[in-house]
Amino acid sequence: MWNILNLYKQDKCSNPPWDYNFLLNLEESEYPRYLAKLFYLKTGEELPLLKAWSFKSGEWKYKINKKKLTTFNQKIQWIKLYGITPLMRDCTDKVKVRDFVREKIGDEYLKPALQIVRNEKLEVRSDNSISNSSLLTPNLFDKVDFEKLPDSFVIKCNHGCKWHYIIKNKEEYLKNKRLVDITRRNITGWLEQDYSFWGGFEMQYHGIEPKILIEPLLREKINIKCKQIQVYCFYGYPKLFVKFYGDSSISLYNENLEFINDILSPDDVKINNSADYLIKQTVDLSKKLSKDFIFVRVDWMIYNNKLFFEELTFSPYSGFKNFLLKVKLGDFIHEY
Repeated sequence: MWNILNLYKQDKCSNPPWDYNFLLNLEESEYPRYLAKLFYLKTGEELPLLKAWSFKSGEWKYKINKKKLTTFNQKIQWIKLYGITPLMRDCTDKVKVRDFVREKIGDEYLKPALQIVRNEKLEVRSDNSISNSSLLTPNLFDKVDFEKLPDSFVIKCNHGCKWHYIIKNKEEYLKNKRLVDITRRNITGWLEQDYSFWGGFEMQYHGIEPKILIEPLLREKINIKCKQIQVYCFYGYPKLFVKFYGDSSISLYNENLEFINDILSPDDVKINNSADYLIKQTVDLSKKLSKDFIFVRVDWMIYNNKLFFEELTFSPYSGFKNFLLKVKLGDFIHEY
């Protein structure tokens, strides 16, 4: 029999930060308890849990109480642990998602992949010769062919969030041996890690084969980010559109592309602009990319007045952001 667990009684679950290796080796049955603690510390909300005594293991087992979830953030936590499908994992992979986008809407919306660097796997045969296997090459970063890259580019890992470096001037970068070494050490470290345990149990990242992806740095001015559009889609239908003009200036639109006065966080500056043709263009494109999922945020960037696909985001801000919206996004998730 499962019993409702009061979060305040989780005395044995200490506060984060938890050691990465500790989380990596944590029993999967413990994920809900640790996620609930992290969720409360990040949002101030309780994540309803159930617990039951396991006679087999002689321990209490925990799971998220699906029937008690009401908010968008709470339901995102459930999806993170229990709702991840192989397709979601493939679409989280920054390399594999390119094939998905190409199939759904064509490759005209994809940024060029300048280089994709994969691990070469080796094995020792019975005659001591080498063949393909599970031994990884020692430093994937050193396989990047910088000579073939343009003056500016983005070098990133395919299996995490914000695991990237922006190179604005290749010549100056390569002359700075210390910076190159820092990049090498960090990217090498990221390639050896599982982002799901850094991002708050975002299990869509778990099991992705690490690679290096290099894309051009698409900016009209080298030090200014391009505008972005994020489309929150539920069961294949866009419900919320957010256009970013900078780090904190936004316009918000509902599913009818009407400007709304709600804000995503206290720091956001609202700009009352009518929905432009690029926002309207994202409607059909985002429908095609989101129809296979309960929820996904389809992210776009604008370069030279053209849309480019960024990524599919299944747990925005890991479900820890304070959404100050009159529209209750959680109400859009009704079957999961």
